[in-house]
Amino acid sequence: MVTKRTDMAVPRWIVLKFGGTSVSTPARWETIARIARHRLTEGLRPVVVCSALSGISNALDRLLSEAMAGRGEAALEAIRQPHLELGRALGLEVESLLHPYFEELARITMGTALVRDVTPRLQARVMAMGELMATTLGAAYLNQVGLATQWLDARELLEALDEPHGNEARRYLSVTCDYQPDATLQARLAAIPADVLLTQGFIARNRRGETVLLGRGGSDTSAAYLAAKLQAERLEIWTDVPGMFTANPRQIPSARLLRHLDYDEAQELAITGARVLHPRCLEPVRAYGIPLHIKCTDHPELEGTIVSANPPDVNPRVKAISCKTGITLVSMDTVGMWQQVGFLADVFGVFKRHGLSIDLIATSETNVTVSLDPLANALQPAQLDALVQDLSAYCQARVIAPCAVVSLVGRHVRALLDELTPAFEIFAAHHVYLISQAASDLNFSFVVDEDQAERLVRRLHAELFGHVESDTLFGPTWRELFAPPTKPATSRPWWHRRRHELISLAKTQAPCYVYDEGTLRAQIEALRRLASVDRLFYALKANDHPDVLRLFYEAGLGFECVSANELAHVRQLFPDLPPERLLFTPNFAPADEYRRGFDLEAFVTLDNLYPLEAWPKLFRGRTVLVRFDPGRGDGHHRYVRTAGAQSKFGIAPAQARRLQKLAEELNMRIVGLHAHVGSGILLPETWAETALFLAELAETYFPDVRYLDVGGGLGVPDRTGLPGLDLKAVETHLHRFKAAHPRFELWIEPGRFLVAEAGVLLARVTQVKEKGGVRYVGIETGMNSLIRPALYGAYHEIVNLTRLEEPATQTVEVVGPICESGDVLGHSRRLPDTREGDVLLIAQAGAYGAVMSSHYNRRPPAREIFLPADAANPTSSVTPNAASV
Repeated sequence: MVTKRTDMAVPRWIVLKFGGTSVSTPARWETIARIARHRLTEGLRPVVVCSALSGISNALDRLLSEAMAGRGEAALEAIRQPHLELGRALGLEVESLLHPYFEELARITMGTALVRDVTPRLQARVMAMGELMATTLGAAYLNQVGLATQWLDARELLEALDEPHGNEARRYLSVTCDYQPDATLQARLAAIPADVLLTQGFIARNRRGETVLLGRGGSDTSAAYLAAKLQAERLEIWTDVPGMFTANPRQIPSARLLRHLDYDEAQELAITGARVLHPRCLEPVRAYGIPLHIKCTDHPELEGTIVSANPPDVNPRVKAISCKTGITLVSMDTVGMWQQVGFLADVFGVFKRHGLSIDLIATSETNVTVSLDPLANALQPAQLDALVQDLSAYCQARVIAPCAVVSLVGRHVRALLDELTPAFEIFAAHHVYLISQAASDLNFSFVVDEDQAERLVRRLHAELFGHVESDTLFGPTWRELFAPPTKPATSRPWWHRRRHELISLAKTQAPCYVYDEGTLRAQIEALRRLASVDRLFYALKANDHPDVLRLFYEAGLGFECVSANELAHVRQLFPDLPPERLLFTPNFAPADEYRRGFDLEAFVTLDNLYPLEAWPKLFRGRTVLVRFDPGRGDGHHRYVRTAGAQSKFGIAPAQARRLQKLAEELNMRIVGLHAHVGSGILLPETWAETALFLAELAETYFPDVRYLDVGGGLGVPDRTGLPGLDLKAVETHLHRFKAAHPRFELWIEPGRFLVAEAGVLLARVTQVKEKGGVRYVGIETGMNSLIRPALYGAYHEIVNLTRLEEPATQTVEVVGPICESGDVLGHSRRLPDTREGDVLLIAQAGAYGAVMSSHYNRRPPAREIFLPADAANPTSSVTPNAASV
């Protein structure tokens, strides 16, 4: 119920925008209520703008495609359930509140399944539901807790400007709106008898009254439009980070908070990849001098970032490194452009006709290369094909993707060229497609292959910000703000508890990997709580230490092997292992390896049609599993994404009928299907989505299939205190799948999840030196023992075990003794005053450590030690690998 306001003075408006993570839990709605009350006590009238619940926009985006594939009901349930759970937790009559929205989505889903066509107009209508449902719940909650709140439909507040071009997707899915101060709107809202006005981000109407969208992430822009129209005193963007940082702080914990920015700098950061703000939200507030504050919903007490017209003056300097992925390049070659009048006008006219906005441009006598930003363009493959076809009248065009733009952002960057030279050398080993220096003198941008971007950003940040201290511009680091509090001994990582044992081991055995039995057992028990999973196969390639395997064998796990030598290793250790606990998934292996798998009666998996066509006798009458490629990979680095066009793994679904025919000709029985999309995945729906993909193939082509192997890749946090994979959510998604498809048995193949946190690498410090203001801590082993940082840009937590209780006072590069510049175990790490002989511990090293080691430089890699849970004398449990004997 809304109570009537008695204060009818002209309001001092403030617009508060809350993103998806900020509206998804009861605790965060309590925070929203507190913030709104506080602004009221300041004499301000809050207009609250909210996004959809976290993950719902993605789920709505998938709904229509799932409906066309006949899976609409399950997709609809994935949207309903989070809203029902939140509404009940807020104490609301959620079913009645949201019934109209659920009914409309159900009708649209049914219609889409029948018509099998999705237009941008329909897509906009569906996507708008996320914000409408979230704000309906939010308004009911705020009124329930005593804040007089009026729900407003944003489509009555914001109207899209006409787009004259013929790109229908842009007209409905990525519009712009008028934002001039609107006295009529101000008067109308001022007259509403409520303290708080609550509306949606992301959505507006066009002049025909249809629902349109402001583009993904457009809630920031909605809030900025309203702030300008209402002439608000300030705009506050509340999100899950407390401002803008010198780099993405979730990737680089040493990134520092940027306390103040001007509008141009903030917009440059937003345009070049800082996802805290939508790039289009700065222009409306800049036009009318409205300060913008970026604040953290979970930590409202933190200072955040202030964007305004007059930040404190600082000298020319780089303020941040940003990265924007998903970039598409169009490269246009022709000798005919040299000295030709109007060539650029002609080719840019083609982009205009296709409704495509160009971002970066580089030209030479025979080539023009431009970038297309996915935030500004609703890019579709067919649209790019049509673009290239039309460009062929003027030049030879080709599309290059996926790429990333790495940008150095700051004020008066040209004045820093001499200082930036060492940083630019970092690009020497990488393919740079395009270099752009902004005419505004606000950035240098480099377009590189997407899989190289994160590593480049890490190295650039270490070079440019590794020794920056707090001042009026730079605030505390992410690590300083959010370092996990000291935990009770029972909840700390196992190596805290066994510190003295590890230091004792290091005196005689370092460098060495140490594996903790207790942590291994805990990970097994965690996976056993996945009740919908029928079989667990440990991926042997992650760690093949005999004592580790013996523990998994005794726990009843199966073993997934990728080579004949791995099969032999398991068989030698466990000669009585039942064949059904042995899974063989070779890739481009010779015929003899498949034969060996069949001889051992393992489940043999095919991931190519070639073996059937080249060696038919080997497969005649056999029973096999088949690996398919779902078409899209995932994971923390290109090298661990194992699906998609650029991956060598799996059979394309388009070849399923050919496989079916070959199987019939060979009397070969396909009893299982397998897919694996990558490693280090933290999205809990991934494995259920893989199961749905495989089930559809099985039901269409392979009636004998009983087993669906959804792969591994369960993500592991790379820092102590960060949240890991939500296994309860994984089980929820898998349970829904099993309920809908009871005929299938589900298998998973965890590797790193089981062993990563159980293992650490111990190494003693050999030397410490300073050069050019950089402090280096050298240790006795490097990439010959742990190649993941050099190969993947992987992050491993590093601590000084000898001085574990001492405060971190130095920022250092942790390096090894290998004669390679890439032999860096950690960039910009905070350590105590570290000295020769100290023992450093590299955490989360139980997976892909020793198994990927080498004798490069003829340096022996670290040995391996298994530490029993009840070890009284840890050195007695040493089981060295073959290399260390």
